[in-house]
Amino acid sequence: MPTKILLDTDIGSDIDDAVCLAYLLAQPECELLGITTVTGEANLRASMASAQCKVAGREVPIYPGAELPLLIEPRQPRAPQAAALSRWPHETSFPRGQAIEFLRQTIRANPGEVSLLAIGPLTNIALLFASDPEIPSLLKQLVLMCGVFTEQLPNVGPLEWNALCDPHAAAIVYRAAVGGHRSIGLDVTCQVTMDAGEVRQSFQHPLLLPVLDFAEVWFERAKTLTFHDPLAATTIFDDQICTFEPGEVDLELEDAPQRGRTHWRAGTAHSHQVALSVDRERFLKHFFGVFQ
Repeated sequence: MPTKILLDTDIGSDIDDAVCLAYLLAQPECELLGITTVTGEANLRASMASAQCKVAGREVPIYPGAELPLLIEPRQPRAPQAAALSRWPHETSFPRGQAIEFLRQTIRANPGEVSLLAIGPLTNIALLFASDPEIPSLLKQLVLMCGVFTEQLPNVGPLEWNALCDPHAAAIVYRAAVGGHRSIGLDVTCQVTMDAGEVRQSFQHPLLLPVLDFAEVWFERAKTLTFHDPLAATTIFDDQICTFEPGEVDLELEDAPQRGRTHWRAGTAHSHQVALSVDRERFLKHFFGVFQ
């Protein structure tokens, strides 16, 4: 039976969001119930998601969500990869101001069945949890690409972009999240990368062609794809790709230079699950396997 997925994404900034959406559209075990977008130019981000859905021949509800963080100044006001949109058919008009209610109604209509995959700043999810505090307990699973939880990679600092862009929203989400929910942090996702040349060679499936086009905008300033968001998505369908350990997650909100830093402590079996390791080869085999 397919897994019901809601995707909340800031597609249009780092290329990994588009890669993640392509994976979900190709994954035969995924029933994609809807997509919400978050941070600046949410409508353009929705158009990017629409372009990928059209290539896949799928009608997926898409809702632009919150463009501004709860309390701080925005760090992500633009969606630069939207520059490639003109080469792909896409919708330009979407329901506005309805993203949170769409998420709420969809989850309530499918209690215990929906995996909510949040791969951007957590503004939409915080607003959802604040508007309906029962929602976390009605989810099958909450899966976040967020945070840094170990010091296993010396080149990865303590701050992660999604938490940094709206730390107050992240704090709300982590406080509300009930047992069984999980995070895949930067310290683990940064272990799965591919350089631009490898991406150009490997991304030849029809569902990956718009992603490759968007990626060329990304490669103007970065020469590597890190599979942050696709890694988080694959753990929903293969529980052996990452190892997880339960614990408690807190966010730093007081110290401005460290605001958004995640703190994790190993805890009880009913606490938030944090990824501690990844089987890189298993991930790559699984990811590219759905595009065969």
